Amino acid sequence: MPSRSDDPVAAALERAALLIEQDIRAVAAANPVVLIDGRSGAGKSSLAARVARQWPLAGRVQVIALDSLYPGWDGLDDGVAHVLDGVLRPHGRGYLGTWNRWDWEQGAPAESNAVDPALGVIIEGSGALTPATAALADVRIWVDAADPVRKARALARDGETYRPHWDRWAAQELRHVDRDAPRAHATRIVEIP
Repeated sequence: MPSRSDDPVAAALERAALLIEQDIRAVAAANPVVLIDGRSGAGKSSLAARVARQWPLAGRVQVIALDSLYPGWDGLDDGVAHVLDGVLRPHGRGYLGTWNRWDWEQGAPAESNAVDPALGVIIEGSGALTPATAALADVRIWVDAADPVRKARALARDGETYRPHWDRWAAQELRHVDRDAPRAHATRIVEIP
């Protein structure tokens, strides 16, 4: 098994997390909003976890994975709308935000989760970075990786659960990329091998 220093993906994620930590400090706010977007399998969740572990500010950070609130396999746009209206807009006004977890097995909304406006928040997931969300975020990240690598990582992670939905989900991601130009709204681009 290679050491972490021999793992190019781990090394790229670590470098990116350190740079994002600097970006967060530069915002000079107690409750910054960090958006991490990218296509499936690019490394968004891994990067968000590293940034959260290394959170440079006092207090905890709230991490919201859009995978937890997309309403099903056709729900990329609806999930992003939910986080915009329920989390980002209230957070920006200093109000308590909420989001409902999507129960993938039941195909229905589940429990509600509160988002404290006094604390920072990391929102990660495909579709997270749009013109509307970018206007409400302090640090905006686009994570990129080659298509074959992304697909291999995503299917290794989620296996047969994801395989029948790959093309359907990829079409929604492409629509988002074409319509919202997330890379153009990013304050930092992260390339993952």
